[in-house]
Amino acid sequence: QLQASGGGLVQAGDSLTLSCAASGLSFTFRAVGWFRQAPGKERELVAAMNWSGATMYEDSVKGRFTISRSNAKNTVNLQMNSLKPEDTAVYYCAAERNAYTAIRRNLHEYAYWGQGTQVTVSS
Repeated sequence: QLQASGGGLVQAGDSLTLSCAASGLSFTFRAVGWFRQAPGKERELVAAMNWSGATMYEDSVKGRFTISRSNAKNTVNLQMNSLKPEDTAVYYCAAERNAYTAIRRNLHEYAYWGQGTQVTVSS
């Protein structure tokens, strides 16, 4: 039901925008998040948004990444600027099951997941 896209191979300092499109569910009024998982590491939260648009970011991406939601297009984007090699990972979008919920920080709190899109940043 969620389809992530926009990943690719870029150089350090470049930008990428990931997009997550939903089918069969609406992002409107729903908490959403972007996670990433690097090889050999656990999946971690990168950015999240609650139902009303409040956001939070993992410390290492603050000031570089921006999560946004388009209700008209039913998409959630992750704008990534000033990319670093340590940002290399598979990125996943996720959505909460219920509407009108707070920011969700734990991956187990998300019911819907995209398939993941690879982001590789070369030095």
